[in-house]
Amino acid sequence: MQMTSYPQGMPCWVDLMVEDPTKAAAFYGSLLGWHVPPGRPDFGGYANADLGGRLVAGVMPKMAPDMPSVWSTYIAVDDARATLDLAVQEGASPIVPATDVGSMGTMAVFADPQGAVIGIWQAGEHIGAHAIAEPGTLRWNELAARDFDAAKAFYPAVFGWEASEFPGGGQYIMWNVDGRPVAGMMPMPETVPAQVPSYWLVYFEVTDCDESVATVTALGGQVVVPPQDAPGVGRLSMVQDDQGAAFAVIAMQPRDEANGGAA
Repeated sequence: MQMTSYPQGMPCWVDLMVEDPTKAAAFYGSLLGWHVPPGRPDFGGYANADLGGRLVAGVMPKMAPDMPSVWSTYIAVDDARATLDLAVQEGASPIVPATDVGSMGTMAVFADPQGAVIGIWQAGEHIGAHAIAEPGTLRWNELAARDFDAAKAFYPAVFGWEASEFPGGGQYIMWNVDGRPVAGMMPMPETVPAQVPSYWLVYFEVTDCDESVATVTALGGQVVVPPQDAPGVGRLSMVQDDQGAAFAVIAMQPRDEANGGAA
């Protein structure tokens, strides 16, 4: 899906922070078909990955050796400074203050009251990803929350999200903007160690989940959650790349199957 702008509250960008961006370029190039040129020195080595000439994600070196390798989600906002102030009023902890990135836009990063880190992006010349929701691009962003009810109050207050339950039961929330699902939330899985805070997980769309997971392992990555079917959605798996950054891959169920045969 080609994108030319993002409304307030919609995830618009993801980026990866790793020890070795060149190694990451090879990994994601093989897995998702990305081209990742060397990062620009004037932007701290930050590089924009593209798929067929369309920007899809960012890759940057760690700012300190002890920082984790991690994928980060950014939410489109109309006013980054005002949104950060509102998030702090609602109990968030600022990590990166609202910062102008040249003429590209304005960013900020904060941790929600349960420790889940998320970024915000006020677009300038850079709108975010040029393509989403197709193989090789961002498909979904999902919060695993320690305190489900607290998160259910925090995010609508900050981003204006509306919550709805996922059809088919279970404790899963769809976050909506203007009636359109843009992200999800689930309770923290019981298997996750107690010291791990709430976190946002990035999903990339692929054509074949099992084949992509096999590629991840062949490239030196690890499987965290083996491929499994999500009824009405598709087949998905949570993995780590060869530098330890966690993400998920998902092969979407064909639309006619997902809608019980409807076109």
